[in-house]
Amino acid sequence: MIEREILLEKMKTSPYKPMRGKIIQAYMLTEKEKFFRIELENKINLGHEPGQFVMVSLFGYGEAPISICSSPTDKGYFELTVRNVGLLTNALHKLGKGDIVGIRGPFGKGFPIDNMFGYDVMIVAGGLGIVPLRSLIRYIMHNRNDFGNVQILLGCRTPKELLFKDETKEWMKRAEIKLNCTVDRADEEWQGNVGLITTLIPGVDINPARTYCVIVGPPIMYRFVIAEVLKKSIPDHQIIVSLERRMKCGLGKCGHCQIEGVYVCQSGPVFNYAQLKNFKGECHEKAA
Repeated sequence: MIEREILLEKMKTSPYKPMRGKIIQAYMLTEKEKFFRIELENKINLGHEPGQFVMVSLFGYGEAPISICSSPTDKGYFELTVRNVGLLTNALHKLGKGDIVGIRGPFGKGFPIDNMFGYDVMIVAGGLGIVPLRSLIRYIMHNRNDFGNVQILLGCRTPKELLFKDETKEWMKRAEIKLNCTVDRADEEWQGNVGLITTLIPGVDINPARTYCVIVGPPIMYRFVIAEVLKKSIPDHQIIVSLERRMKCGLGKCGHCQIEGVYVCQSGPVFNYAQLKNFKGECHEKAA
């Protein structure tokens, strides 16, 4: 108990100092993405909210923001999905069970769960956007009676790039959840919908006044998905998006993630559309 209190105190007073995270499970999800389950010292809980991120570091390679893909209800560990896109992520992909990484966080504001209680939830995930949204989906699954109807729209470029395939199949089997999946380009085995994720939105039946729509995906997706969602008459403050904007420290100190004086790592990465549309330029196309 004393050791746990000391560690918690270090987390409060030393936000710049990484905690030791031990990899207890690791495997490839696709050719580019690797899944990690990580345990902190003394198996304390990370204490995150769905939609938050951590800064992951590896000595000699640097540090990067990574979205958390597990639910806060998953106790004793947390989970990350890492795409191999550079020096640090390539090094992370070479790690396995028993290896140690540095963890700072969690950082940022997550999805507004408290405001979503009792509402229907429409989730729109494009490509890697399913990673932070998995945290929200799993949280809703574990607290199913706190939410209304749940609809998940999932899209990716090709079937082989679909993340969490086995889990997605389980979601589709649940009677109280509606899930539609589409790919931009099908292969010979694909039997589902083919087309952009925006083609799924017109067919969704919702009550706009009691629906929260949560959207995460690649930059190009935001403008077109939001335009389709607005046609459903969902209020601006009930349209939720997550941004990524060159986050480097997670503490609002370095300034890399600023949008007109707003620090995405602190005020975001989650924003509602009422906030987002006041930003000038193309900042709303910086997706997580």
